[in-house]
Amino acid sequence: MELFLDGADRRSLATQLYDQLRAAIVEGRLPRGARLESTRAVAERLAIARSTVTDAYGRLTAEGYVQGRRGGGSFVLGDAVPRPRRGRAPAALTATPVAAAVRRYGVETPRARYDLTAGRVDGRLFPVADWRRCSNQALAELDGAFSSYGAPEGSPEIREALAQWIGRSRGVASTSDQIVVTHGATHAVDLVARVLLRPGDVAAVEEPGYPPVAELLRTLGVRVVGVPVDDHGLVVDALPPTARLVHVTPSHQFPLGVVMSRERRLALLRWAGRHAAAIVEDDYDSEFRYSPRPLEPLHLLDRDGRVAYVGSFSKILSPALRIGFVVAPTSLVPALRAVRQSIDASPSTLTTETLALFIEHGYLARHCRRARKVYGERHRLLSRALARLDPRVASRTTQVGLHLPLRLPDMPDDDHVVARAAESGLLLSSLRRTYQFTEPQPGLVVGFGAVATPDIPHAVAALERSVR
Repeated sequence: MELFLDGADRRSLATQLYDQLRAAIVEGRLPRGARLESTRAVAERLAIARSTVTDAYGRLTAEGYVQGRRGGGSFVLGDAVPRPRRGRAPAALTATPVAAAVRRYGVETPRARYDLTAGRVDGRLFPVADWRRCSNQALAELDGAFSSYGAPEGSPEIREALAQWIGRSRGVASTSDQIVVTHGATHAVDLVARVLLRPGDVAAVEEPGYPPVAELLRTLGVRVVGVPVDDHGLVVDALPPTARLVHVTPSHQFPLGVVMSRERRLALLRWAGRHAAAIVEDDYDSEFRYSPRPLEPLHLLDRDGRVAYVGSFSKILSPALRIGFVVAPTSLVPALRAVRQSIDASPSTLTTETLALFIEHGYLARHCRRARKVYGERHRLLSRALARLDPRVASRTTQVGLHLPLRLPDMPDDDHVVARAAESGLLLSSLRRTYQFTEPQPGLVVGFGAVATPDIPHAVAALERSVR
């Protein structure tokens, strides 16, 4: 462990060493059985006499904190040392009211027999062998590139691979120069907001919607306004005229699952043009579509350069990779690059180059076909099972994504249902918690990404018991 000697300290050097080592043992920083560094090594490192270190070790041995072994060094004796309870660490600093009010959403869930929480994917589907193959190739090709940071926007290889991929899979027309790689979709929203909004500006989000985006915008000093969603998507007529940015999920609205109609998409673009506003199109899971894609993205309909298209690989591959991207108007790219660099320098070169190869070799397309087949079967089974529930439970069947919304009109508190389900080994997500600006509507957001296909009938039976 690191030791410190202060020449201005009135205590002897041996006493300073003794006090530091004793404190480390008592507080548990040197655990039971830990071997102390040799007296010779400590003396050389601190440039002091070896006898000084020997004196400190001798006191520790005499008082029962350590035990010397002939020819084997000195080891911590845990049983003989009273371990006081650790007090609370000093905390003179306090968060700002805005930061202190941020709520956590989608925290790591405990293990349970059945997991129907929203936003989860099946880690068993991750193509480990293909990813390892690409990672090994990236390591070989990156030889000599580990001494510097990468480009803040990502390498030309990953941006070109992303441009090709989203062009084929999502119908987004872009060039690699428009792409900035991020640590996920929310990070992409953060970058766009930082380069477009000032403290006090107004941003509009969907209500109900994805709470972390609204919380993020608030931490930037932005005034966030919720806009209702109906069967055709975001209600454009309800947008505040002062909004400088609108965050939408038109391909698969979270959490209600509706697809924004073409009329609404065009109306939103016209509104943004009239009010000189930006649109963030968050396309978080549209690779998993179980019917033909009905409508082109907002980004493809945009003729003025007002849409920033955001995506990630959290649902496609794994949230552990932390890779996302934004396709931005060319006028924003220089600022996005600069802000991206100021926050954390650059994305992981190894991870992004592995992904570039993963896409180039066709492994991503193959993985998506396999995952789409698995999730499609779960979607079909879950939709049928939910349709057979109590008629008072209203489910909406959507043809995209990894979750289905479930209304509980006669259940005033869906948190009670979630708690009861957890007691029986079933994890659920509350619809109520996705409302932030209006009276919450009770219901559930039922995810099928993490539950095994054969378990779906049993999970729905447990859900029905919890609702009853």
